[in-house]
Amino acid sequence: MDATVFSAEDIHGGYGKAVVVQGVSISLRRAELVTLVGPNGSGKSTFLKAVYGLATRFQGRVFLDGREITDLGPEEKSRLGIQYVPQVDNTFPDLKVGENLEMGAYLARSRAEIEETTAGVFALFPILGERRNQLASTLSGGERQMLAIGRALMARPNVLFLDEPTAALAPKMVAELFRRILQIRGSGVSILLVEQHAKKALEIADRGYVLVAGRTAMEGPGADILANEDLKRVFLGQKGA
Repeated sequence: MDATVFSAEDIHGGYGKAVVVQGVSISLRRAELVTLVGPNGSGKSTFLKAVYGLATRFQGRVFLDGREITDLGPEEKSRLGIQYVPQVDNTFPDLKVGENLEMGAYLARSRAEIEETTAGVFALFPILGERRNQLASTLSGGERQMLAIGRALMARPNVLFLDEPTAALAPKMVAELFRRILQIRGSGVSILLVEQHAKKALEIADRGYVLVAGRTAMEGPGADILANEDLKRVFLGQKGA
């Protein structure tokens, strides 16, 4: 696998003066799927937001392809090839599916490029093609998550941050989204996935990080983390994982 394309070092982050994440470091190689798991309130989503510029970063540095981008805002990070898909409020409900996708194509250089990228999104998520002229508000929860991811892909990112994309979805849709996420990774995109379905996420991930109380409790190949009985029992949970 290629060298590191994205890294965040010694990140301390939170909201206002409250520090939630304390000294977390992660790395992401090209076309690698890395998952961030842990109990509720462990700081997983806060880490993503602090790195992307949507939460307070008190300390730490962020790099993309060896270039420091720590102090760049979300829009600048997006233009450099990092796309972030939040867990909620991630579509424009009063716009049609096709219009939502076009909103994500603001970096496109031509109409032909937009059409080509849209065709790729519809190939990945065929249901979006069928719903192209429907309002986003009429989609199911799973379809809205597909639309949110599809819109992020319209910017042709090199790095994709996904913040709990399967939250509140039925098991069948969870499995479907995970399959599509693997396809995105297979296309060459590096993915950092924050996920509440810890066991399933670790099964498909190249590597994983376990956060507990804002700190890294374990990191390594997903299979190694799953094999750790203490982590499965105490941190991941045998029932909900």
